Amino acid sequence: MENLTKLFAGYTIGPDSYKEIGRFCRPYGKNILLIGGKTALEKGKPRLDRALEETEGLSIMDAVVFGKECTYEKIHELRDRYQGKGVDMVFGMGGGKAMDTAKGVAWELGVPVFTFPTVPSNCAAMAALSVVYRPDGVFDSFYFYDRPAIHCFMDTDVLLHAPERYFRAGMGDTIAKYFECWFSARGDWLDYHSALGREISRLCYERICACGRDALRQVREDRPGDAFMQTVLTIVVNTGLVSHLVEDCYNCAVAHSVCYGLNQMPGLEEHFLHGDLVAYGVLVQLVLDQDREQVAEVKALLRDLGIPTTLTDMGLPLDRDVLRPVVKETVAGPDMEHIPYPVTENMIWEAMKETESLEGADSQKNA
Repeated sequence: MENLTKLFAGYTIGPDSYKEIGRFCRPYGKNILLIGGKTALEKGKPRLDRALEETEGLSIMDAVVFGKECTYEKIHELRDRYQGKGVDMVFGMGGGKAMDTAKGVAWELGVPVFTFPTVPSNCAAMAALSVVYRPDGVFDSFYFYDRPAIHCFMDTDVLLHAPERYFRAGMGDTIAKYFECWFSARGDWLDYHSALGREISRLCYERICACGRDALRQVREDRPGDAFMQTVLTIVVNTGLVSHLVEDCYNCAVAHSVCYGLNQMPGLEEHFLHGDLVAYGVLVQLVLDQDREQVAEVKALLRDLGIPTTLTDMGLPLDRDVLRPVVKETVAGPDMEHIPYPVTENMIWEAMKETESLEGADSQKNA
């Protein structure tokens, strides 16, 4: 039997979370390389600077705008630029691609990384991997690390003022983590870590159901409350823990494959985010699996959150010829390699047709 080690990121959340930087970062040195997105640095760096002014022994040696894509070219460029320059730690600030770039640079430099998400839309701040793209924006590969960030600092004031559409899509993507994990693991004997991750995934749906609607209301009212904090933690922490614990084959299933299928439609990504498309894919997966009661409940939730629940909502026709590339890619995608039963293109098409005419839970109760 071999040794197995799992390391996890700590986190601090609240309006003054950056004030805890000294407590968690000082043990690792002094010199900080800050990597982030342009808008993220504009919004988050002033708060970070104020926190550092009150913190002895830490200073930003350089702040870098990473660009638009997390690529190996950018990771290696920044590694080469700062190799041997005395970087003690990397701070990643922004959305998923900014933090994924920061994690890659830190790994290549051999220094710890700390994350500062400015958009509550994904688990990059807590995940021990980077999603790497080619310079043209096409997915390249996953870059896996031995551990995630040392600590994640979530400033609720910064997160509250991120574009609402990213928060909405983050909830959609988070919901999928529960349904896909349980679907892909059905019938398998899971080792301890995958079993623990699968159990934790329940909260990805339950907490969004309980708090998501109120959280969205608090964003619109510019009034952060407990529902907002609970939802942010679910999006950032819960999904990150599940991703980190389960074997990779349990992280995605039909819902993500439907999303990547829909990406074959020109222009769709310009209007709908990844989490929007994945959430629609959850409905298709539940219909495919003949879980009629659950799909009605999920559809009602997605409607309340403003997430598209039909092809019509996305401006797509229910036309098999038009959607042929979508159906083909859905079935052929790598996320379909470990699911409990074979799925054909016709099965996906029939599930999409039924999804188009679904009623929500409230409509069914009133029928």
